[in-house]
Amino acid sequence: MTPPLPPAARRLLTTARATRFRAERAAAGRVSRRAEALVAPVHLSLRDSRTLNLAVAAAPGDQVDRAHLVVSRGHRRFRIPLAFEQHAHGGLLLAGTATLRDVRDVRIEGKGAGVRPRLGEGVWRLTLVTADARGRVRRRGLRLAGETELPPTPTLRHAPDPRTGTLIRVVRCRSGRAVLQVTRSRPRAELVRFVPGGDGITVHGRLVMAGTRRRWQAKAVRRRDGVTVPVGAVWEGAEFSFPLPLREMAGASPGQWVWDFHVTAGADEPALPLGRRLSDVRDPSAACPTPFRVFALPGGGLVRAHAHFTKSGDFAVTCWDITDQTS
Repeated sequence: MTPPLPPAARRLLTTARATRFRAERAAAGRVSRRAEALVAPVHLSLRDSRTLNLAVAAAPGDQVDRAHLVVSRGHRRFRIPLAFEQHAHGGLLLAGTATLRDVRDVRIEGKGAGVRPRLGEGVWRLTLVTADARGRVRRRGLRLAGETELPPTPTLRHAPDPRTGTLIRVVRCRSGRAVLQVTRSRPRAELVRFVPGGDGITVHGRLVMAGTRRRWQAKAVRRRDGVTVPVGAVWEGAEFSFPLPLREMAGASPGQWVWDFHVTAGADEPALPLGRRLSDVRDPSAACPTPFRVFALPGGGLVRAHAHFTKSGDFAVTCWDITDQTS
């Protein structure tokens, strides 16, 4: 089993990654003197790091016969065909949609045609390519206006792919050019759902970007003092489920306590906190309110428990043995 990296090594890798992104953004945003002016799109958005939507208005007098958007990084590139639509304000509108989670539906240009790539981590250029009836080709970048401070909304502007955890954002280079920045997800333990029943709560989750060949285990950790209670999880590949050990949690010591849940591959491995983070919800605690419930445990005993999300997306349970209070 590979030993975990020390904190200094992890900080060094994080710094190196940020430096690489800055260098790639600078290279992708470079505009030569001979290059045509950047085009301001009517609409450019990215939904859940999966669906790219683009609409560009053709300039008056432009005779556009074919158009597509090229997404490129180094020698890897693919194109998204753009359809012709009538602009609401008159003129021609070039519009297209592509699913970046799986780009097998688009055709690759140049060398390596027929290969089915995926967007790898890094910065990808966006280039609008148009051609007229005479075959004259124009290549122009897209201009992205500076981000303005928007009022807070229930959802985030950028959200990771809920399946893979990869975060893809439309970012602005110093030159004003719009590019896609792809960031690979770190290992996560993602909560799928929790199901309250008459005698307890069952939790369902899955691992994201974490090796499934290792022997993973789940545990409940008391937030105040770090007391742990083992959790008997059932695994099916990267997916897992377990009933909450409410009897052991409530019996650890008298009083009401808050418990978090971690998934780990060993005592020396870093623990993955269980939570729901692969979504665009800004405040999961406010968006998913849950009530306190009383559970009758097998063999007798009553426990009042509150399974909930924190503002950061962590899954937590507050529980208290109330058998004596109701007897």
